[in-house]
Amino acid sequence: MGTDRVAVTFDDGPHPDGTPAVLDELAGRGAHATFFLVGEQVARRPALARRIVEDGHELAIHGYRHTLILRTRVRELATDLDRALAAIEDAAGVSPTLYRPPYGVFSSGALAHVRARGWHPLLWSRWGRDWERRATPSSIARRASARLCPGDVVLLHDSDAYSSADSWRKTTAALPSLLDAVAAIGVPASCVTHST
Repeated sequence: MGTDRVAVTFDDGPHPDGTPAVLDELAGRGAHATFFLVGEQVARRPALARRIVEDGHELAIHGYRHTLILRTRVRELATDLDRALAAIEDAAGVSPTLYRPPYGVFSSGALAHVRARGWHPLLWSRWGRDWERRATPSSIARRASARLCPGDVVLLHDSDAYSSADSWRKTTAALPSLLDAVAAIGVPASCVTHST
């Protein structure tokens, strides 16, 4: 991740309502993002995974199932990641190499396995805590943009499949303020691995 941009990332999709809403908001602002997809959601909505790529965004892996991997055996994780990669490749025709574990927690074995695959583990430096029931668009934007700097990676969610109901609505409503904050520091909102 270069320091010439802010990477805006979304976890847990694709979601039938949240992902299109986020994509539309990003398109309206000419911004790009990285979407860390959950394989079981991709299997349900392959067309949305394709749309993310067609709209110029980057796909990344968040696992096949959204489970805490801290106590998962490496061979179980490998199977889960193989399934996630296959679902994304089948749906969107791309082979992502970025990985973020659910809940942002690695075991030493999991981290070694991901690196041995030639993948790049990525967490975040800013977040909106948009999954919380009490979150509001203003609280999400305020948290995500607090002390924002070039090179930051912002964590948001385009899905409520694993969080509070309709949280994606609040995230989508927070996006204009967050993108304004990114623009104010003079860098584009972009994907993780390439600027657009």
